[in-house]
Amino acid sequence: MAGTKKRTNVGAFRAATLPVAIVLGASVLLAGCSRDKDVDITTLQYEADPPQQLYDEALANISAGKTGEALRKLKSIQDQNPLSDYARQALIMQTYLQYRSRKYEAAVASGRRYLQLYPNSKDAAYAQYLVGLSYSKEIVDVTQDQAVAERTIDAMQKLIDNYPDSEYVSDARAKIRYARDQIAGKDMQVGRYYLERKDYVAAISRFNSVVNNYSDTNQIEEALERLVEAYYAMGVIPEAQNAAWVLGYNYPDSVWYQRAYNLLNKQGLEPKSAGRGSSVSSATPS
Repeated sequence: MAGTKKRTNVGAFRAATLPVAIVLGASVLLAGCSRDKDVDITTLQYEADPPQQLYDEALANISAGKTGEALRKLKSIQDQNPLSDYARQALIMQTYLQYRSRKYEAAVASGRRYLQLYPNSKDAAYAQYLVGLSYSKEIVDVTQDQAVAERTIDAMQKLIDNYPDSEYVSDARAKIRYARDQIAGKDMQVGRYYLERKDYVAAISRFNSVVNNYSDTNQIEEALERLVEAYYAMGVIPEAQNAAWVLGYNYPDSVWYQRAYNLLNKQGLEPKSAGRGSSVSSATPS
């Protein structure tokens, strides 16, 4: 480029070149709109501005901390210039701002829309990442339903599968591990509830779910020990011994193994492998 052109004051230029009758008519229209609660006059103002100007102004608003104003201008770009590249940039920026503003449901909706419209763009991986992050921020403690943890796993796994070379893959894996630990924690919480009420079959079902499906989480050691407790209480000694053996084989220094060992030792029993036919044999390293 030969040099940088000085940007023209677009608003002043238009006011100066439009016929007087049109300028006066626009003034009357805006005055009327200001009294109409159903019309947003800021939208009318944005409609007249080119997408580059709106985008630059939105960035300036972000720097000034005026997120709401920035979001309105970004939306105006998409509404008025839906086929422009500025519309694409506005949508990914909108998704980011919604996430940063803790409007997680809105960020998920914007991110999904971006992926539908621009699945192969340079920012598609980032859009998928923002969707996953938005879900992860809404994960609740293990006493509550963990459906959002499942959605976090699904969103982050899509990032890993569809954009394996993305810079966000490492953190996506970390978010998946956290979400899986939350789901396993929920199973443990429910399992302990059943165990305390001596509903051993229901408790075993929950603990086995952790052992078979979430053996890579922080819940695995306690799950195995609780299986020892439940099977022992039911009088199913071989399964109790096997669960203790699996626990000791994999985590010999665990406090949960010491608890399991002490429980069996009270009756002169020891951990013992039941082989591949056991319900917890899948936790045994091959």
